[in-house]
Amino acid sequence: MGESVMAEWSIEDVAERFAEAAETSRRLPRVTVQGYFNVWPAFARDAWEAYPDDEHVYRPLPPSPHAIEQMLETMRWVQWLEVEQRHLIWMRAKHYEWKFICRRFGCERTTAWRRWQRALQIVVERLNEPAHRAVVF
Repeated sequence: MGESVMAEWSIEDVAERFAEAAETSRRLPRVTVQGYFNVWPAFARDAWEAYPDDEHVYRPLPPSPHAIEQMLETMRWVQWLEVEQRHLIWMRAKHYEWKFICRRFGCERTTAWRRWQRALQIVVERLNEPAHRAVVF
């Protein structure tokens, strides 16, 4: 494969990368306190014993190393934004409904959407600067 310069970033590309980063972070293993552990042996339950456990939480498979690298790269992008813009970007990446976002920021949906678009545009402009262009192999 030859070396080629990546095409210019778009708002949709950046929004998708933030959504992927949010999904990757959700799939990371839980952080636990070191030094504490359970000494009770694990045992299999019969179906009738597990019946009351309707709230079992299923964890998805952990993300790939490539997905984690992309997530870390994407998380560096938020340093270019103001704190409120960071919250807005992350809420949309985690698929929060607009009504919750509007309540959080105290504005109407159109205003929240414009602020989200502006925050994405800031990231796009920085990524499309010649110094930030990535080389794809």
